[in-house]
Amino acid sequence: MDKKAVTRLVEKYIAMWNESDNRVRRALVDDVFTQNASYTDPTVDAHGVAAIDEYIDAAQKNFTGMLFTYGTVLTHHDAVHFTWQVGPTGGAPVVSGSDVAWLEGDRIARLYGFFNGF
Repeated sequence: MDKKAVTRLVEKYIAMWNESDNRVRRALVDDVFTQNASYTDPTVDAHGVAAIDEYIDAAQKNFTGMLFTYGTVLTHHDAVHFTWQVGPTGGAPVVSGSDVAWLEGDRIARLYGFFNGF
């Protein structure tokens, strides 16, 4: 994938985290991840799109009224690294970190999330 396509995938990934409609979010999860994808961060090791969607649904309850945004996107070969943060619109972030993902075609096959200060 070229950098523009990878950046669009990251944009969809962030939109997925911001989506509160369960059906729309699940469609984004299916569009962003391969069916057998894994998502690992300090609090979870989820395998498959259903488990990833369940985790996002539960995690969103901690960020009601907040917005996820992303920073610099770096990519080479089949990997992408980007920073992110979440917080109230116009306010200071409450959590920030970075993700590293391995791509398979135009989707994420494996993602590791890191929280700053965790």
